Amino acid sequence: MTKPTSTLTDGKQAQFIIDGGHRLRGELTPAGNKNEALPCLAAALLTEEPVTLHGVPRIRDVEVMIGILRSLGAEVLEDGDTVRIHARSLLGHTPDPALCERVRASILVAGPVLTRAGAVTLAPPGGDVIGRRRLDTHFHGFEQLGATYRLGERYEITTQKGLVGADLFLDEASVTATENLLMAASLAKGTTVLRNAACEPHVQGLSTMLSRMGAHIEGHGSNTVTIHGRERLGGCEYTIGPDYLEVGSFLALAACTDSDIVIRGAGREHLRMVRLTFEKLGIHAENVGDDDLRVRSGQVLSVRPDLGGAIPRIDDAPWPGFPTDLMSIAIVAATQSRGTVLFFEKMFEGRMFFVDHLIGMGASIILCDPHRVVVVGPKPLVASRVESPDVRAGMALLIAALCARGTTVIGNIRQIERGYARIDEKLLTLGARIERVVL
Repeated sequence: MTKPTSTLTDGKQAQFIIDGGHRLRGELTPAGNKNEALPCLAAALLTEEPVTLHGVPRIRDVEVMIGILRSLGAEVLEDGDTVRIHARSLLGHTPDPALCERVRASILVAGPVLTRAGAVTLAPPGGDVIGRRRLDTHFHGFEQLGATYRLGERYEITTQKGLVGADLFLDEASVTATENLLMAASLAKGTTVLRNAACEPHVQGLSTMLSRMGAHIEGHGSNTVTIHGRERLGGCEYTIGPDYLEVGSFLALAACTDSDIVIRGAGREHLRMVRLTFEKLGIHAENVGDDDLRVRSGQVLSVRPDLGGAIPRIDDAPWPGFPTDLMSIAIVAATQSRGTVLFFEKMFEGRMFFVDHLIGMGASIILCDPHRVVVVGPKPLVASRVESPDVRAGMALLIAALCARGTTVIGNIRQIERGYARIDEKLLTLGARIERVVL
């Protein structure tokens, strides 16, 4: 395997130009789950032995995380979607601050580095600006495992005698905090119980990988997870699962553009709530093959009222509820579905503000407050010039552009490329008229 140079230019200086209003046809395979790949990359720091990950999506956030691992002294070799990490020893306990400030997932190296080095110093993590994203659960959890912390321009966490297992009740079912504490507890002395733990598919994936490294974890996939600490973990080979958020995005894309698209290896077991929610908007995906999904053209999208004719509501919620990262996608789909639906985004107070772009494209949307919007459809969308504010809103605007009449220009596409691997290439294989222009 060789160490390649990045194939991505600075997305801030690139844009997508989309000629919309055309049906698409074809099939695609989703990339590996970004939200699983990032903690799995961090988990490779837990062992002195080599770790090989397959199905790693080639996206900006992954590139940054790999840079963070290298800044800590890990040897990283890349070959397509396979990444081999060998952290024989760590070069200190402070990952590159400039890289940490570029990605939210940089906080995930805290647990592994703390267990290996007895201390970790981090720059505040970056990520999407979609509202307040608290880190309290991480620090309170580390504290209960025996660490101390100090917050300032840098986050400093230390432990004098190593981490010791404890019975923890998390004050919120935070995904990244659960992942951080899973990794830290795997090498802590004694037994740790995580209650009110997150159990999203990517958390389950990390748990599976840790088990292959020799961790003793019980309660896999539940809200109560028990970890019996080991003195050391070994290397492993692990394949990242399909990105169910990408699959959900393409289900909505197919319906909005009246296209016929087959998604291979969709990971149907993790899509039950997504499919139930999309059915409320009239989007039907049929099972084909062992694990494939197909959305056929010719579907008449119509909002399904609640019993008694009441306006339905779509809420986000922790797993197995409807994922917050698909709210923006579902809102675009609702603009093309006949009827009225209320969306209630409970987690982030900034996620809904992207709807101004959709309103400018002709959508009928009422922004009630930072957490709720009412969408009335269907409304034909018209081309516009828009900026991608975050990963999921950027993909939502890309879907809107593909079903809008005329030519839309999307700027700041680095946000989209942080979460969707080679999205323009995938769309081109389906017949989309999209061009990536570097300014």
